[in-house]
Amino acid sequence: MQYDITALGEILIDFTPAGQDAAGDLVFARKAGGAPVNLLATVAKYGGKTAFIGKVGQDMFGQFLRKTLKSAGIADEGLITDAVHNTTLAFVALGPNGDRDFSFYRNFGADVFLNKEDVSAEIIRQSKIFHFGSLSLTTEPVRSATEYALGIAKKAGCLITYDPNYRAPLWPSETAAVQAMKLHLNKVDILKIAQEELLLLFGQNKETAVKAAFSHGVKMVLVTNGAKGAALYTKSFHIELPAEKVCTVDTTGAGDIFFGAFLSEWLKNSCTLNSITPEKAGQYLKKAIYIAGKSTTKHGAIAAIPTIKEE
Repeated sequence: MQYDITALGEILIDFTPAGQDAAGDLVFARKAGGAPVNLLATVAKYGGKTAFIGKVGQDMFGQFLRKTLKSAGIADEGLITDAVHNTTLAFVALGPNGDRDFSFYRNFGADVFLNKEDVSAEIIRQSKIFHFGSLSLTTEPVRSATEYALGIAKKAGCLITYDPNYRAPLWPSETAAVQAMKLHLNKVDILKIAQEELLLLFGQNKETAVKAAFSHGVKMVLVTNGAKGAALYTKSFHIELPAEKVCTVDTTGAGDIFFGAFLSEWLKNSCTLNSITPEKAGQYLKKAIYIAGKSTTKHGAIAAIPTIKEE
């Protein structure tokens, strides 16, 4: 296989708070954004071969994002440049504990205009893992492009991983979001999901919600819960580990970095769903929690991924 993991989805500019100017006005820093990109950058940083499929505008932001992919070690052959639609933008507000609030400029953003013809079947077929998220299911034509790519990945025998992120402004309603986010669970092998999204999709308590995910065909569920840590569930065992206390300044991308670190360990150890043991799962989970926590002590997402020395 040429790639350890290929991801399809949103790629955008995050404008994050960077202090104030002399007049007291807010200053924003330009950062590369998009959950799939954050995950790939993490896997690439720890030695994995990664590729991205998505779309940017023919503008300075699109050029910046392509350069960022290359600098992060992510293959950009699947990144399409759109001459009509501009690169998607988001402004991020940070709360006192580092939590985020997003304002998206995406209705005519290039990433949502990815279509089936843009998707490289060859890149997907050459990948061990195919990853996607729910933001590429919000609207057409990117929704159909994602479904097309999923079909290719399933037929090629890729391990399929999925991270549903609920961003209310991007959906017509909560009901529509829940329906779309659950639609392709029957194709998913490993589901990584924040606890709040898990309860949004399946309701009730965490254990009952995880069982509901299994009933859709999911084989493994990773549940993140911010500063409280994370849990891993299979049908035969489950592990729950706390997070170390850190001085958090920015949680942007922490969940993506967590999953990227977990998949990096998975790939390094040639792990499979049949070979995973509680001992191995605990080791991977512990390392992923640590790396994600470490990333929250710096601003940004890709720039905050710890180096091997920082681990």
